[in-house]
Amino acid sequence: MDSYGDDGCVTFLVRHAWLSMRSVLAEALDEHGLSVQQYGTLLCVRKDPGLTIADVGRVVGTTRQSANELITGMERAGLVERRPNPKDRRTQQIHLTDAGARRLDEATPAIRKVEDELEASFTAADRSAARAWLAHMVTAVEG
Repeated sequence: MDSYGDDGCVTFLVRHAWLSMRSVLAEALDEHGLSVQQYGTLLCVRKDPGLTIADVGRVVGTTRQSANELITGMERAGLVERRPNPKDRRTQQIHLTDAGARRLDEATPAIRKVEDELEASFTAADRSAARAWLAHMVTAVEG
């Protein structure tokens, strides 16, 4: 049987899993005044301070224009700030504010709780294998 048989296409299984998870995550994040994209942006900016708007767009899977609107709203909410890019005067770098770091820290336990509930039937080996596969797919595509 080929890869598009009864088990389905992996790409669409991953997409379906994400869409299913996203609604549950959105509910958990709503209690912290964050959207899924805002939470993802805070995570990315904490991991890689100084990302540009284009970088944020690539990481959260949106256009540069949408990323700019996302960052503008987050900036108004005091979660991030823009700073001049010393390497390129045409761009700005995005950094977490103290309030953004606090909001991320406050929301993360809710996300972990959702993930723990979704992975409850996984063995430690299952969990490790799934995370390793997902990380590998990200690096294989980003190359």
